[in-house]
Amino acid sequence: MSIKDLYSSGFVARNQGHFAAIVRVALSDGIVTAEEEQFLKRLASKLSIDEVAYLEILKTPTNYPINPPTTYNRRLERLFDLVRIVYVDLNIKEKQIAMLERIGVGLGFAPANVEFIVRKALQLIGEGVSDVDTFSEEIKNMNR
Repeated sequence: MSIKDLYSSGFVARNQGHFAAIVRVALSDGIVTAEEEQFLKRLASKLSIDEVAYLEILKTPTNYPINPPTTYNRRLERLFDLVRIVYVDLNIKEKQIAMLERIGVGLGFAPANVEFIVRKALQLIGEGVSDVDTFSEEIKNMNR
């Protein structure tokens, strides 16, 4: 196996894990709304997830591990994607928040802080923050 193949398979697995985490959040209320499905399809395309993998992940998202990013900025990018899927249908349930917190810990956020980070993330998206740079900056400076 070449280095290119190793990199490609790792890249695919990481993207599938990230996508599966987002699917878990989308499914945490028991349904995937039309808006959530549209978001998931756009995200799958962005993450280079083909139709076969897309359908398999939707069917069994728990078969894919959460691969925590190694940098704080990447963690914030993933959190941004996760929170946006919760806000797609504008009907946030406690189960979805709890799922975000569990996945947040899986992404590498400290268990003692994850509740505050998730609440701030939800607030930011609710206020209309739509770009990852502003989102990240606000989370980093939330204790000012």
